[in-house]
Amino acid sequence: MKSLLKQYQNDRKLTTLVENKTTYAAEYSELNIYETNAVAEKISLRFNFPIIASMLTGKKVMHLEGIESFDFYPGESVVMPTNKEMVIDFPLASEKKPTQCLALGIDATKINEVVEKFNHHVAIENENNNWNLDHTASHLINNLAVNHLVERITYTFTKNNKSKDVLLDLMIQELVVRLLQTKAKSLIINDANQIFNDTRIGSVIKFIKNNFKNTDLSVERLAKVACMSTSHFHKQFKNTLGISPIDYINSEKIKFSKKLIKEMKNCRMSEIALLSGFNNSSYFNRQFKKMELMTPQQFKKSILI
Repeated sequence: MKSLLKQYQNDRKLTTLVENKTTYAAEYSELNIYETNAVAEKISLRFNFPIIASMLTGKKVMHLEGIESFDFYPGESVVMPTNKEMVIDFPLASEKKPTQCLALGIDATKINEVVEKFNHHVAIENENNNWNLDHTASHLINNLAVNHLVERITYTFTKNNKSKDVLLDLMIQELVVRLLQTKAKSLIINDANQIFNDTRIGSVIKFIKNNFKNTDLSVERLAKVACMSTSHFHKQFKNTLGISPIDYINSEKIKFSKKLIKEMKNCRMSEIALLSGFNNSSYFNRQFKKMELMTPQQFKKSILI
């Protein structure tokens, strides 16, 4: 993000004494970069197209319909449907340390085009074939795939490249797919009303949740639960959720291991690994750091502070 900030600082245009706004336009999208230079509260913002907003520096407090108010930091994003209100507080903004964020707008027609393709590719005998970016906002935390895409898109917007529109079109399509996968994953995994239990992917998720501590849980076994061939199951699972079956199994194990670390403070990490379904402590450490961006020991220290 540092290179993006430097590029933006070279190109920015002053629009008010309190806020800078720089806009870049492309065929199917528009990028707005904001810099707020003073503390402010209850600032209302709407866009007449769907957007993904990402923080660059500083902190905001976001008030969105249907979501409890939350602090918004760099590395996080918010997906907002058309004409939905964002009410924003800027508690730390100042001239010396402005709060900087971006809002990437995407043409609704382009989104619908990608949604149709996505649903066609993830459909399993009329199952899971109606995903969309509906009328509710969503808050994304630690979604590295989305963060990297937004960074690449922002970089491309700020460069005068002859192929800019073509590159942006491809990256916007990928971004919409990533957002659809994120939504599908959230809905299926957090299926409180068990709507997806009767679908093949939903039944596999339920099976994993009930059996993730088994060290012999394999893709072949999951494919049998889904009544699909191993290769077809692996492809459909990843296409729908944006994550491989093995990575999802490991995420459930890591989630459980964090619970054990909090509850069993005197337990050795090798025991935590075994109880969480890992038969190899080194592999447990690698997976934990990959998903939590810290080692199990660092996590343990953080909760004892």
